Amino acid sequence: MKLIHHKTLKPEKWFSLRLCEQMANIGSEVERTIRWRNKGNMRYATLAFERALELADLTKEDPKNKERLKEICRMREVIADWFFDNEYKSTDQSLQKYFYAFSYYARLGK
Repeated sequence: MKLIHHKTLKPEKWFSLRLCEQMANIGSEVERTIRWRNKGNMRYATLAFERALELADLTKEDPKNKERLKEICRMREVIADWFFDNEYKSTDQSLQKYFYAFSYYARLGK
């Protein structure tokens, strides 16, 4: 996969992270998307959203995550839907709550 936004991130480095750490990082980009969108800056919101998708795609490619592939793909689908047309009726708060759990768990392990 050719990385556009995370040009210096090596897949091996990303793959060395635990799944909860990967998801927490994706959640950070989703959080940035929410903040920029709420401030009315769609350019920065779009960039943060694209970074979140890029990390989600890297997470899908990680061999250790093959047992969780369904959830990872669904997460990517939900955030893409939320950003564009929101047929699933996701809210900023529901996404924040979902990703917060990963951030919390990732911090416990450090």
